[in-house]
Amino acid sequence: MNESLTRIESAGTHGPVLVGRGLVEQLDQHLAELLGDTPDQILLVHQPTLRDIAESVRAKLAPHYRRVLMAEIPDAESGKRIEVAEFLWQILGQSDFTRTDAIVSIGGGAATDLGGWVAASWLRGVRVVQVPTTVLAMVDAAIGGKTGINTNEGKNLVGAFHEPSGVIVDLDVLESLPRNELVTGFAEAVKIGFIHSPRILDLIEADPDAATDPTSAAFREILEIAIRFKLDVTANDLTERGQREMLNYGHTLGHAIEHNERYQWRHGAAVAVGMRFVAELARLSGRLSDEAADRHTRILELLGLPTGYPADRWPTLLSVMHRDKKARGTMLRFVVLDEIGQPTIMQAPDESLLFAAYQEIAS
Repeated sequence: MNESLTRIESAGTHGPVLVGRGLVEQLDQHLAELLGDTPDQILLVHQPTLRDIAESVRAKLAPHYRRVLMAEIPDAESGKRIEVAEFLWQILGQSDFTRTDAIVSIGGGAATDLGGWVAASWLRGVRVVQVPTTVLAMVDAAIGGKTGINTNEGKNLVGAFHEPSGVIVDLDVLESLPRNELVTGFAEAVKIGFIHSPRILDLIEADPDAATDPTSAAFREILEIAIRFKLDVTANDLTERGQREMLNYGHTLGHAIEHNERYQWRHGAAVAVGMRFVAELARLSGRLSDEAADRHTRILELLGLPTGYPADRWPTLLSVMHRDKKARGTMLRFVVLDEIGQPTIMQAPDESLLFAAYQEIAS
């Protein structure tokens, strides 16, 4: 077994998160631990660029299960569609997939979102193990049991809370990621730095290159801080009726940007702009100090993440935000900071204040 394995347990019903190196190579052993000997069949859901990894995993699992199926789904947000879910349901139905069987999702956040939702919806719930292969999925999408797909009206509007039987975080798979994809995914870790764990911000400011190097101790520390925090939050508030809502920091505007860009922007890039926006919103409303707001810009720029968006897009973004699942009726809600590490909810801010905050980030 992996000597440097970190096992992060949840206080709730969420399965453990295993963090280490070489874990995909040992996936048969880890699945046996997480699922026991009960599954008869496994469905491997994977994205196109991960076909070789999925084939290797299938070969390792084949001796242990009666049938190991594979399903390739489109990459990124185009995979999170009802038509893709129907394709997976067809495979499950034709294979007589039962409640004792399991789905294993291999890929980025879109793959884990889709695989988790299909697991939640098939027979009202079968087990799922998430194998995230991007930073975004490792610190956010694969953790916490949020699953979902997109519609023409917005992102993640159809979904369910369905906690995984386990999450396997293999740091080795990140070493081949393009730098841009790695850094944009890192925005979700930065978010946790702002709402809870300033240690993450300190590590980035001390050495941004080391902080974003998957082989460094700083990178692993940041990942494990983020994972532990999200597990703690979701154990106490699975269905987002309290503290979990704080994890939406930067997401209200971020989701509107993604929708406006037809999901051609990376999620982390959009959330980065969203965090800068809510920092300015908090500053203008007298909640957040100039120093703390400016720290948002500085850290995002150190990572090469975007901090602005075109000025003329505001009317469209405002309209999309009113349809966001975090709204309450027609009332907009934003997670903002009173200071770093102290998030709160701002309800129904005046549209003139929202417009003024947007002007601060407009490019």
